[in-house]
Amino acid sequence: MNIKEIKLLAEKIRRDIVQMIGCSGQAGHLGGSCSSAEIVAALFGARLRFKPEDPKWEGRDRFIYSKGHAAIAQYAVMAETGYFPREELWKAKQLGSMLQGHPDRLKTPGIEAGTGSLGQGLSIAVGMALAMRLDKHFENKVYCVMGDGEMAEGQIWEAAMAAVNFKLDNLIGIVDRNAMQATGFIEDRFNTNPLAEKWAGFGWHVMEIDGHDIDAILAAYDEAANVKGKPAVIIANTIKGKGISFAEKKAAFHNGALTKEQYDSALAQLDARIAELS
Repeated sequence: MNIKEIKLLAEKIRRDIVQMIGCSGQAGHLGGSCSSAEIVAALFGARLRFKPEDPKWEGRDRFIYSKGHAAIAQYAVMAETGYFPREELWKAKQLGSMLQGHPDRLKTPGIEAGTGSLGQGLSIAVGMALAMRLDKHFENKVYCVMGDGEMAEGQIWEAAMAAVNFKLDNLIGIVDRNAMQATGFIEDRFNTNPLAEKWAGFGWHVMEIDGHDIDAILAAYDEAANVKGKPAVIIANTIKGKGISFAEKKAAFHNGALTKEQYDSALAQLDARIAELS
C-alpha cells in the first residue's frame, strides 16, 4: 500500500472499531484501539509478511498485540486485510464468536498468542524471536505492540533484558504511547517516564516518533529492521481516542459505552475523512 492507502486503512480500522462497540450499552476499548490505528495499518499495509489465506505460513512475520484488551483494533486490521469476512466483526465479544474480548489463537486464524494479561506479550515475542533464530528464519521479524500503561509491569523489563542478552535483532517493539491508562494520565497514576531513556538504558535501539505520521512510522520500521546485534523499540507518541473528537484524551473512553448520539457523531467524522481519502 502507498501512504494514502495506509491512511485510508487507518480510518477504516477506526470505523470498524466504532461499529464493533456499537451503541447498545456494551462497553468497548475505544481509546487505546484508535490510538494504534496508524501503527497497525502501516505494519499490515506495507511491512508485515503474511498470507491471510494461509495464517500458519512458515515464512510469515509474527505480530503480538500485547495490549490485548484493545483487540478490536487487531480484529479490524485483520478483517480489512482478508483474514476473515468483515461480517465477523459485528459478532465481536458475543458468546460463540471467533472474536473474543481478548485475542484467542485457538478461535481466530492469524492470532499468534492470547494476550491482554498485561506485561506478557513481550516475553512471548522474545520466545518467538529465539525460535525463529533456531529455525534459521533469519529474514523474519517479530513485532510486539505494547501500551504505555503496560510499562508498569515488571515482566516487560525482564523480557527487555532477555532480548538484549540474546541479541535479538529480529525483534521490534512498539510502544503505543497515548499517555493514558484506564483511570487517567500515566504521569498521575504510575509514572513510567522517561521511556526512551529507560529502553536505551536496557540496551535497546530506540526511536521516538509521531505515532500518527505514516511516513515516520514506515521509516522507523525500516530503521528497526536494519539494526544489528540488539532489539529495537519504537516509542510512538499517540493520542488516546485519536480521530473521534469527543473521545480524544478522555479516560472515560478507555473502556466505555457509546450513546446513540456519540456513535452517530463518530461515524460521521470518520466517514468524512474516508470520503476525502477515497
